[in-house]
Amino acid sequence: MIDAIQLPSAFEPITYDGDRAEVFIALESPSGFGKSTLAKLLARRWDGTVIHTLDTPHDEWSREAGTLKPLPQFAFYLSGLLNVSDRARQALTNGPVIADRYTSSVVACQAAIHGATTSEVDRLLLPFRPYLVVPDATFYLRCTEETLRNRLEQKPDYKQDDADLFGIPGRFKSLVESFDAVAAQDPTAVMLETDGLTPNDLVHAITAHMETIRA
Repeated sequence: MIDAIQLPSAFEPITYDGDRAEVFIALESPSGFGKSTLAKLLARRWDGTVIHTLDTPHDEWSREAGTLKPLPQFAFYLSGLLNVSDRARQALTNGPVIADRYTSSVVACQAAIHGATTSEVDRLLLPFRPYLVVPDATFYLRCTEETLRNRLEQKPDYKQDDADLFGIPGRFKSLVESFDAVAAQDPTAVMLETDGLTPNDLVHAITAHMETIRA
């Protein structure tokens, strides 16, 4: 069993006055499910901040990271996750925070891409979990394969991750199974079926859920 790392004081996360005064949620799913659109709409409605696991400067290095071997690649995404957790911790002192991907994506995607189990990847992450801000709720977006294909066909900014979903044999199935496995072990998980719902419908559903649990 890998224990959580004991950080020297110089490496501990910075705390802020009023830390975690606001709501923090994460949106999780494979690519193409509408997380980015939903995150922007939620931030607009809640006057909040959107963050992403690969925020600046990691977003500029992601293409090169895709060429790395599995462990260095995991370390790259872990570095991004630690960085964005720092950003979330600070942003939460000013308002709500919506994560367009967070911890669950790192575990699920690394497991699916490298043919590992989510438990094996989570063991690599375990020593650093005390550093990471835990969401109040993690919404796992779900839809049928047919719905996702239709959405991707209409997507103007078609990306490599989107193409890989169906271009690489078995990738979509393995990603969905990985996210389901992560969600099953996540105490913050909320499963959100998106078929037949508009982004505004989903904003309403998420807002209503958060108002209920924070009442």
